[in-house]
Amino acid sequence: MNSGPTSETSPHTASVPVASAAGPPLTATNLSLTRGFANWLQTNNTSIAFTSYQSGRVYLVGVDGQGRVAILEILTGRAMGLWADDQRLVVAVLNQVWRYENILQPGQILEGKDRHFIAREARTTGDLDIHDIAIDGEGRIVFVNTLFSCLATLSERHSFKPIWKPPFISRRAAEDRCHLNGTAMGAGKPAFVTATSRSDAVNGWRARRGEGGCVIDVESSEIVTEKLSMPHSPRWHDGKLWVEDSGSGYLGTVDLSSGRFERAVFCPGFLRGLAFHKHFALVGLSLPRDGSFKGLTLEDELRKRDADPWCGVQIIDLRTGDIVEWLRFEAGVTEMFDVAVLPGVRNPGATAPSAPQLSTLLSIEEA
Repeated sequence: MNSGPTSETSPHTASVPVASAAGPPLTATNLSLTRGFANWLQTNNTSIAFTSYQSGRVYLVGVDGQGRVAILEILTGRAMGLWADDQRLVVAVLNQVWRYENILQPGQILEGKDRHFIAREARTTGDLDIHDIAIDGEGRIVFVNTLFSCLATLSERHSFKPIWKPPFISRRAAEDRCHLNGTAMGAGKPAFVTATSRSDAVNGWRARRGEGGCVIDVESSEIVTEKLSMPHSPRWHDGKLWVEDSGSGYLGTVDLSSGRFERAVFCPGFLRGLAFHKHFALVGLSLPRDGSFKGLTLEDELRKRDADPWCGVQIIDLRTGDIVEWLRFEAGVTEMFDVAVLPGVRNPGATAPSAPQLSTLLSIEEA
């Protein structure tokens, strides 16, 4: 079922249909985007992917043969942390980690798609509330194990193998004590992490959403800052540590010597999910779960601007701070989690693990 038109479109926006990797989309999705979105993807020779755990889907966004934005959804269930490059997607879902691989050769096209991702492996971890996920320099999948307040990797026999925990966490317990949620990779390994607080008690972070958010140096275990509000999605880019201060709505950088958070751009929503392409930042935004961002500075920032919160992706030119393109869900999706870029990919496709055609979609690795 194609998405319907938005309730109102301006000369600078357009509605776009959403296709499904396993037949008709299972939810009515109403989505609009800037008219320049397709041109931005083409000019920058990339496509993008993002996840929504509320809708339980991974979305692939590219440009079709007619130069139009093409959006494909993959039903996964509680899709959260996402890592991607031009050949692979790694996705954390409710109780598993999925690895998707591209089966097409260079120059090969399948139904108008220049990549086609198939789920080749699913590792069962149990419900660890996995947030950010990445691949390190050794090719290992590493992830933020939020339930156990640690960084972890996959285990051949067990739910996970812990590799690091914050210095203030006295022991590993399934208690989501500090809400460890994000990791910035540097030199092929986790370099910095974010947590909502330094709490060492079960669910203790929930009472500290407004302040006390931390950035921690993984190698030294030193706290770089604890003056943020629900920080998410730390990323190392162009020699700087970028962080979303989600409780205030600002994307910015953290000075590693002083711990000072330097605000760069305000975005009208709860920020979660961050990727970079050249001098652009791609930011995920979510709506409030209970109708407002009560207790967060973000609520005041929106009121000050007489603005409504968004759910979608905004592309920011970091040279100017301008939001140059955007994609917005008007209905069907209310919360995002992660965003990734697929450099060199024009129009990505996929087949969902539940799709009937998976039985006959065969490929051979040549010797």
